[in-house]
Amino acid sequence: MTDEVGAKSSGLALPFHAHEIRTERLLLRPLTEADADDVFAYQSLPEVVRYLPWPLRDREESREHTLKRAGFTRLEKDDDGLALAVELVGEGGSRGPVIGDMTVILANAVEDRIEIGWVFHPAYQGRGFATEAARAVLDLAFTEIGAHRVIAQLSPENSSSVALCGRLGMRAEAHFVESEFFKGKWDDLAIHAILRREWQAATR
Repeated sequence: MTDEVGAKSSGLALPFHAHEIRTERLLLRPLTEADADDVFAYQSLPEVVRYLPWPLRDREESREHTLKRAGFTRLEKDDDGLALAVELVGEGGSRGPVIGDMTVILANAVEDRIEIGWVFHPAYQGRGFATEAARAVLDLAFTEIGAHRVIAQLSPENSSSVALCGRLGMRAEAHFVESEFFKGKWDDLAIHAILRREWQAATR
């Protein structure tokens, strides 16, 4: 596809800088080095990293990884990302622990496509926190960043994430069989997606 035929000006609001997002029970904010201990609490669990593209880490490795991701605060070009801590907020607005984090990636600026991902401590699953956080991030992607399309890539075996995609209204669009060699074995890859007009219709 040539520049003359296929290219268009991006409709995204770039550059975009991460900022705080408050929901009913959560505070989503840029990840910081101070979150390292809370992040280690779930990064060190085999059941959490099973479907993530990184290995189990010891405390210092996890701290270094958290510090690196704390720099993900700006979207401007393809593959830029935002790393948002998901902090539990108690009664009266008291600050609680970081129970997970959300990732927002500028997948393709020309095509106004954003990718999102998530990881949560299993001790806080089953209470709707992941859904609440992910809905806030979808709203950010469509309303503030201006995405036309948001996707999530995940293992079809990750039943929790598959179910979350369903609650978000994301359709399963593709299932690639043994498409990547992941953690010592051939693994399938599923693509789930939702368009801005679909999100707007669902949230009116």
